[in-house]
Amino acid sequence: MIPQTPVILTLPEILRYLPQLDLVSAIEQGFVDLSLSKAVVPPVGELLFDDPPGETYIKYGYIKEQDYYVIKIASGFYNNPSLGISSSQGVMLLFSKHTGQLLAVLLDEGRLTDIRTVIASIITIKHLAPKAIKAIGIIGIGTQAKLQLDYLPMVTACKNIVVWGRNPEKTNAFTEHFKDSDYQIQIANSIAELAEKCNVIITTTPATTPLLQASQIKKGTHITAIGSDTSKKIELDTAIIQKADIIISDSIAQSKTRGEIFRARQQQCLDETKLVELGNLIQNPALGRVNDKQITVADLTGVAVQDIIIATAVYNSYKNTTDEH
Repeated sequence: MIPQTPVILTLPEILRYLPQLDLVSAIEQGFVDLSLSKAVVPPVGELLFDDPPGETYIKYGYIKEQDYYVIKIASGFYNNPSLGISSSQGVMLLFSKHTGQLLAVLLDEGRLTDIRTVIASIITIKHLAPKAIKAIGIIGIGTQAKLQLDYLPMVTACKNIVVWGRNPEKTNAFTEHFKDSDYQIQIANSIAELAEKCNVIITTTPATTPLLQASQIKKGTHITAIGSDTSKKIELDTAIIQKADIIISDSIAQSKTRGEIFRARQQQCLDETKLVELGNLIQNPALGRVNDKQITVADLTGVAVQDIIIATAVYNSYKNTTDEH
């Protein structure tokens, strides 16, 4: 067999393939495969840095019925924007599961990680949000917050948005970014004000002390927490997990070492009988919200199946386009 030279796809090339992909359905199936033990996902590898603050994650694995395995290296360095560099960086490597050959290098600069993260978020909103969404609150005003507004129309018609950010200047710039959109965006003066106005809340920060408090959460609220992907980060008061009627984890195994559920478990605030893995919810919607008075929480720590699915989808799209020519 002739050795295969790996395809190298740059970010502009990758972005050209994305509009052709049904990532919601594909990543939903990835979560289902994980819950059915059809995916092999080892523990996360990580490097944490103090000066400057940052983190690098190595997530990897394969889906048993597919042809590839994927190794993803992604990082977040939070001082980067002051240097004119995106805080997200990374690369995905796609290999043949049959020969171990490296088939593709996706130089995505962390963008695919950002996109697969927002897709997981909107999947939780699709399955758990109350029927009548009054307003959607977004805590944080960075890359992930912007992506939420780009992708939310795929699962909801709600255009009422309330945002909160630590930096007033950056928060104003965030709203300015969407001035020509269909959204009506209000800036909340406090997280309490945001929680009062919204029955869907998305948290997107790298906070290490809780931002959203249990006392602020009204009946019927759904919360998707995205930011806490290490053992040190936390966005939700652990009493919110205690108060919730249904708690969704993207990976119950992973929630034992990181995320909001991990912190709640540490403080004996977790009722394990309320905990459902996202893939099981997708298969069986009866495990989710049954009325608009329930409080639901989804804790997303980011799972390798998302990376496997999105890298495979991009590579297959590249192959199909190449074959056509």
